[in-house]
Amino acid sequence: MKVATDIGGTFTDLVAIDETGNLILEKSHTTPPNFDQGVMDVLEKSGVEPRSIEAFFHGTTTIINALTERKGAKTALITTKGFRDILELARGNRPDLFNMVFEKPEPFVPRYLRREVAERISYKGEILTPLSEEDICKAVEYLKKEQVEAIAVCYINSYANEEHERRTVEKIKELWPEVYVCPSVDITKEWREYERTSTAVLNAYVMPTASSYIDRLGQRLTDAGVCGSRYIMQSNGGTTTFEQAKLTPINVVESGPVAGVFGASILGKMIGEPNVIAFDVGGTTAKCSLIDQGEVKVTTSYYIEKTERSAGYPIMAPVVDIVEIGNGGGSIAWMDDAGSLKVGPKSAGALPGPVAYGKGGTEPTTTDANLIAGRLSAQNFDMEVSLEAVRRALAEKVGKPLGVDADEAAESIIRVADSNMNNALKLISVRRGYDPRDFTMVAFGGGGPMHGPTLAKELSIRKVVVPVAASVFSAWGMLMSDIRHDFIQTKILSFAEASMEELNAMWKAQMEEAGARFAAEGISPEQSVFTFIADMRYVGQEHTVQVAAPAYPWKEEDRAEIMARFHKTHEHFYTFSLPDTPAEIVNLHLVAYGQLSKPALQEIPAQEGDISSALKETRRVFFSGDGWLDTPIYERARLGYGASAQGPLVVEEPTTATVVCPGQRLSVDKYGNLIVETEVA
Repeated sequence: MKVATDIGGTFTDLVAIDETGNLILEKSHTTPPNFDQGVMDVLEKSGVEPRSIEAFFHGTTTIINALTERKGAKTALITTKGFRDILELARGNRPDLFNMVFEKPEPFVPRYLRREVAERISYKGEILTPLSEEDICKAVEYLKKEQVEAIAVCYINSYANEEHERRTVEKIKELWPEVYVCPSVDITKEWREYERTSTAVLNAYVMPTASSYIDRLGQRLTDAGVCGSRYIMQSNGGTTTFEQAKLTPINVVESGPVAGVFGASILGKMIGEPNVIAFDVGGTTAKCSLIDQGEVKVTTSYYIEKTERSAGYPIMAPVVDIVEIGNGGGSIAWMDDAGSLKVGPKSAGALPGPVAYGKGGTEPTTTDANLIAGRLSAQNFDMEVSLEAVRRALAEKVGKPLGVDADEAAESIIRVADSNMNNALKLISVRRGYDPRDFTMVAFGGGGPMHGPTLAKELSIRKVVVPVAASVFSAWGMLMSDIRHDFIQTKILSFAEASMEELNAMWKAQMEEAGARFAAEGISPEQSVFTFIADMRYVGQEHTVQVAAPAYPWKEEDRAEIMARFHKTHEHFYTFSLPDTPAEIVNLHLVAYGQLSKPALQEIPAQEGDISSALKETRRVFFSGDGWLDTPIYERARLGYGASAQGPLVVEEPTTATVVCPGQRLSVDKYGNLIVETEVA
């Protein structure tokens, strides 16, 4: 068995698959703050024999929760003399230009815990000022008295020469073996001092939390009899071992969401759809990402808590490019001071959850609205549902202020939620120079199949794919992933003048580092695959674009091809190129994959006769733009390959429902995926 578990804000999901391709899908409620209990609950509920698990994959929200809830360790920073205040200086670019009372986010490390050490390295990697070990000793002595739990070490220009950071960590460990220490070069060798320092600090801040959680979960798995390999999903779309995740937990900050995006890219390749918009609606948030020609977009310009009014905190670690909004099944509908209806970002979460869960929730949510709108059936909930209580909550909290009944309140909530999700989808497509009509939507999560077809119709997306394991698809994506590590080295060079020998020497060093990392993780050279990316810009520019580069070693004749790719990429994102302007290389980015065995998709039996045998009932369902319609409800488990029908209709399964709008057509492919197609002019 291969097993993947994914902790969400409301549910903990499990997907298990055996060597013949048989799937086991299960969900249980997330159990904050002891998230490992939810993992053990869903494992027990699934009936999977722990001793049969040869590979265990895990996605967790523990790291992002520790950051957003400020529940990390008491953390200190050791930095170069003169750079103590870099966390407070931050960047001058403000998200809200006209806010006269704007305040920068408060640093995770207060000033009294930021200590300076005499040392200096130039941008070329030359040692200008030797490292003062006396200053390190003084800093450690002081931080011991302050009882800090973790120390981040980030020196100016250490990306060009890591000698001083490595020696500092050695010295700290000699003087204080118990403390957690994080040098910035363990996470990134990319330039920009504020971002590097922020990343090192945030990593150190969550190291004790991550170690405690991973050790606790690992022990519980061992006690249960799980003795196979164990992996954690990273933010870059690949996995890493439990041990590595304890050293660089910041790489796990978007662990769960990116697994679904990666799964969407794999599924797209399998069904011949390389251009995909991944659309994931869970209990707390809606997330979307764009996959262009099978390539998942990865960025190191990632922020937590960045909003229209807050600058947030940068994390310079590779993260799949995701737009995330606080609109999920558990998002609460509320009235603002002006009397306008809002949905989210506050969520009812797992406890108390939506009113429909019967666990004490009193605030109406998107799930409650979908239930009253006929899109969900009370019979599909794993608890007793009081429709009367749901109607009462909708009528009192939304209907009364708007002067409408419960049905119209449900309609309004769905329209607002759809509008919010539509804006997110435009942010990752239209706003970035992509035409949604050129893409297929893969809709998953508990709410993706309910909202996806409507949004596809609005954006003129021709096809929506609802995968077999839709509500637990992020966990399925983990089963299809490889171990992945990103190695990024800043070296600013004129591309026309840079020698291929120097560039190849940098690639070789990165490949050797990747090989050493893989060897420690038990990955053989035969399993290793490398992808090469050059971050380039025109001379005089500040920021770069990612250019897919030829494989190592680069040859002189590759120079023209790389430049042509750069011009083309720049024109795509910025609508222009400057063929006569010289270019610079800023970063060399090696993506190293350790390939793992993956389960094959299982084909389903063909449909026999028409689909009337799968009909469960007919009920009134609300469709945005079409109102309330008498709609046939089908059971997904009884639909075979080749089954088809014209909307409006709803396809139900135990953990979600696919809402097919009027004017759309449903079909089932050989793998059991639901295909919803819209005629687009």
